[in-house]
Amino acid sequence: MTATKSELLYTKEYKLLSSDVDMFRRLRLSRLFTMLQEAAIAHTEALGAGREKTLDRGLLWVVGLQRIEIRALPGYDDPVVLTSWPGETRFTMFPRYCRLTAPDGTEYLRTSAFWTLMDAESRKMIDPKKAEISIPGLVTGEEAGFPLPPKNAPAAFTRAFTVPYSWVDLNGHMNNSRYPDLAEDLMPEALRGRVPQEIRMEYLAEARCGETITVEGSFAEDLLTLTGSTDKKVFRLSFRYPNDEGELSR
Repeated sequence: MTATKSELLYTKEYKLLSSDVDMFRRLRLSRLFTMLQEAAIAHTEALGAGREKTLDRGLLWVVGLQRIEIRALPGYDDPVVLTSWPGETRFTMFPRYCRLTAPDGTEYLRTSAFWTLMDAESRKMIDPKKAEISIPGLVTGEEAGFPLPPKNAPAAFTRAFTVPYSWVDLNGHMNNSRYPDLAEDLMPEALRGRVPQEIRMEYLAEARCGETITVEGSFAEDLLTLTGSTDKKVFRLSFRYPNDEGELSR
């Protein structure tokens, strides 16, 4: 389809509620991920690839990679503006970019993600051309960096985690917004009130309801890394924190 630049920019205004923030009265990361997901779905529908062409035909939108670059997190009662737009399709991957700002344009964070289409029955990725799904792209110059996979790190601790019913979405697997909750529940940095400056997420396989996942983690040089596995790798994520000088360690 042909779309104008204004049609390729999706904007949503929020005022952060008590349910949107954590104990430090800052935007909860899992709520941020939900906002990003809601924007992607709403905009995709507006661009002509909604549930009639996907969900109702047995096709599911799933995210494979995400990257969040954080300057600061807004707080309780703050008004914020989420702007989202699609990038140019890359083979079977649909890039999507977002910025979260204050109403005056001050930037809190920017994000990038790669979305793909999965067959609901076979649970395999499909070629969007065969499904006749097409999303036009836009370059704004305000895109976050590509959502590269997190690096592996030696495990310092291991936990067993069972996916609860309440964390499973309409696709039949653990929703991507729950992975930040899992990470923050396991890391001491969250309780200390530290805010990561970069988050990378890679979703490698589905985490189904009632499935037990072995989670291995490490924390070194301001980088928290988690991996989750069953008989195969399920996910990898990393939270990078600023060093003592306020800069990202590399």
